[in-house]
Amino acid sequence: MRDVADAAGVSAMTVSNVLAGRNVRSETRERVLAVVEQTGYRVNVAAQNLRRRRTGVVGLAVHELDSHYFSMLAARLTARLAREGLRLVVEQTGASRQGELAAISGSRVNAYDGLLLSASDLSAEDVAALAGDLPVVMLGERQDLQRFDHVEMANTAGARDAAQLLLDRGCRRLAAVGLPQPAAADGSRRDAFRLRAAGVAAAVEGSPAARVRFHESATYRAADGLRLTLEALQLEPRTDGLVCATDTLALGALRGLADAGLRAPDDVQVVGFDDVPDASTSVPSLSTVAPGHDEMVDAAARLLVRRIADREAPPEHVIASHRLVLRESTRRP
Repeated sequence: MRDVADAAGVSAMTVSNVLAGRNVRSETRERVLAVVEQTGYRVNVAAQNLRRRRTGVVGLAVHELDSHYFSMLAARLTARLAREGLRLVVEQTGASRQGELAAISGSRVNAYDGLLLSASDLSAEDVAALAGDLPVVMLGERQDLQRFDHVEMANTAGARDAAQLLLDRGCRRLAAVGLPQPAAADGSRRDAFRLRAAGVAAAVEGSPAARVRFHESATYRAADGLRLTLEALQLEPRTDGLVCATDTLALGALRGLADAGLRAPDDVQVVGFDDVPDASTSVPSLSTVAPGHDEMVDAAARLLVRRIADREAPPEHVIASHRLVLRESTRRP
């Protein structure tokens, strides 16, 4: 930088200001940039990061990338964090303890500035012990991890509204596709689905004439939605409403109805959860719960940037707002 400054007849600070995009007279800027081009000078980013004790890189550790929801989340966070000058590295944990431990230790080894973590099998003590002073923001429904900055969606309220939509449209025999029997959250990755199951149960309890069967699944792919839908129809041929744990399951459920010779919404009405892009282009298009993607992404980025700047800030818990998106898979009132 001093060589460039000498050749351009300016101070090293002026060169620094030009390269950082700060306000410098236009003729000075042009002279400095011409010398930079002639000399082939490049900013030593590694040296800058060492001086600032920053790398400009943060991690995102999620269960899987072959998923409508997590791939969408990663894309949105990449764009949002870029506005903060941060580059995102995404890791797939497989929703396993080993994968999550590796994501945290890898973030420390690579000197990431921070980590966004969707944890399944790690306890709060595990995360605290391994992360050390690494800034961490938790994503998801693990209620026992709220000692950290934490961003989640309104699972119970959203699922309750989804089931209530079907009830309001005249459904009385519901199948909850991909949801377990309602129970208290158990501190695992299934918390989201237990919370959603509780929301469905609450809506049905308020409608004495209605019934619901819960059809749990170990995986949540479209093929599982197809399989569970056929199972539900076999157990209760008069099923007239499907409330699905995710949009991916709901898209499979639409295929299952077609295979059974039924149509949505004429024979069976269907509602999903997540509002992934494919929900608007399926046939029929899918009614769903939009869980506030932009709000969650903004909150996660804001909390991580704040935590990087201030390790002692009190933890913050954000529950994003949700809304129903009404499309063709449910009847109009």
